[in-house]
Amino acid sequence: MNAMAALKQYQTVNNQSQAAEASPHRLIQMLMEGGLSRIAQARGAMERGQTALKGELIGKSIAIVAGLRESLDHQQGGELAGNLDSLYEYMIARLTEANVSNEPELLEEVSVLLRNVKQGWDAIAQS
Repeated sequence: MNAMAALKQYQTVNNQSQAAEASPHRLIQMLMEGGLSRIAQARGAMERGQTALKGELIGKSIAIVAGLRESLDHQQGGELAGNLDSLYEYMIARLTEANVSNEPELLEEVSVLLRNVKQGWDAIAQS
């Protein structure tokens, strides 16, 4: 096993361990962190002309945002959950468009939006 494969295996085990022990609040934070990371990686792949990798990473980003969207509790969340649902839907559309058009600005737009939501979510934990 080469060093890169060993590192990836370690990261996978470490992430699985963190997820198993995390609170529901922390799981959402981890999803947002993962989404931001995949978007940044996709942007790098886009800029390097790595089309297949870009598509894979944007696909993972879309899946993460879709997971955040599915986790919304519309009964308890009310109007806020509805607003987040619409925002996540918009993010998915922009990520899809970024994949087709190869526009890094669209990835940056989604990254800024997700970072803002994450900052709000992180503030809840501090309260």
